[in-house]
Amino acid sequence: MAAQPGFDRRSLLRGGVAATAAGAIGLGAAGTANAAGTAAGTARSKSAARARAAEPRIYSTAEWGARPPSGDIVIENHVPTFIVVHHTAEPGNSEDYSLEHAKKICRDIQNFHMDGNGWSDSGQQFTNSRGGYRLEGRHRSLEVVRGGTQHVQGANVGNHNSEVIGIENEGLYTDVDVPQALWDSLVELVAWIAAQYGTDLQNIQGHRDFNSTECPGTVLYGRLQELRDAVGNALGLDAVEDILSWPLLKPGAVGPQVRAAQHLLRAKDFAVPVDGVFDTATRRAVAELADKHGIERHTCAATHHSKTDETGYLGSDIWPLITPSARAAGSDDVEEAVGTLLRKTRGKAPSVDALTETDWKRLLN
Repeated sequence: MAAQPGFDRRSLLRGGVAATAAGAIGLGAAGTANAAGTAAGTARSKSAARARAAEPRIYSTAEWGARPPSGDIVIENHVPTFIVVHHTAEPGNSEDYSLEHAKKICRDIQNFHMDGNGWSDSGQQFTNSRGGYRLEGRHRSLEVVRGGTQHVQGANVGNHNSEVIGIENEGLYTDVDVPQALWDSLVELVAWIAAQYGTDLQNIQGHRDFNSTECPGTVLYGRLQELRDAVGNALGLDAVEDILSWPLLKPGAVGPQVRAAQHLLRAKDFAVPVDGVFDTATRRAVAELADKHGIERHTCAATHHSKTDETGYLGSDIWPLITPSARAAGSDDVEEAVGTLLRKTRGKAPSVDALTETDWKRLLN
C-alpha cells in the first residue's frame, strides 16, 4: 500500500495504531512510545521481552520443499547483534500472494544461492512474501531462534554474517511501497526475533547499513525507523531517535554529496574530476578502493532475475575509508569536501582538529 501524501506513518504509529499489530501476534497492549527516547532507554531484559511475543506462523524448510544443504550449517554460539532487512530485488513485483507462490520463491532463492553463488544453502535466515507468509530460509534457523541463545550463520551481509540475522522481503522497493500484508508480517517477525534475542531497536537495520548496495530499496529502507517504532510498540519499548546513516551514492548521481566524495577520493590520490557528477572515473575509483581494502561486493540478488551490478557504489563500507578523523589529512581536498557539505547543510563546522563518524554523517545527510 503506497503512502498517501502528507501521511506521517511514524506519528501515527507513535499515537498507538501499531498496537493493532501487537494484538495480532498476542503481544498485549503496546507500551507508550517516547519520541525523545534514546538507545539506552530501549534496554529491557530478554526474559521480559520474550514473555510479550508469541511466535508467528513460520513455514519450515521441510514445508516448502527445500533441498538439503550441501555443507554444514554453522551455529554461532551467541545471539546476533543485528536484524537486517533485505529485498529480493525481483523486478516486476508479483501479484500472486498465495502460499504456493511464497514457497516457490523460497525454492528459487535456494536454487540461485546454491547453484549460482555456490553457497551451501539459502543465504538468508527467513523469507517474507508479498502475500504476508513467513518462511524459514537457511536450514535450522527457526529451531535455533526458538532457543534464543544462538543463531545460524547465514550469507546475506558481506563481512558481517557472524553478527546478523537476515530477512528477505519478496519484491523490488526502489520506488514503490511494500504491500500491507508484507509489512504486517515483517513487523510480527521482527518483533518475535527481537524478543527472542533481546535485540536493541536501533539494531534493526537495512542491508545498505553494512554494504554498498541498493538493498532493501530506497522506499523500504526509508521505512526502517517506522519498523523500529512498530516493533518497539509491539514489545512495549521506548522509541529510539532516527539513526544517522551513510548515504548511498550510485553512478549517475549528482550534487554536493558527490562533489564531496570526489574531493575525498582525490585526497586518497585517485584522479577523479570534481564536478559533482558520479561518472565512470568516480565509479572506477570507488571500485579500486574497495578492492584495495578487500571489501566484499555483496549485491542482494535473491534469484538470477534480480542480479544487478553494483560495483562502484559508494555506501556504508566505503565512506569510512575516505572520511578522515583529522581535518589535516588530505589537506585542501578534505577542507573542500567539508566546505561543500557545510554549504549544503548551512551547518556549523565541527571541531577544527577532528571529525568523528557522526560529524561526517551529519554533514552528508
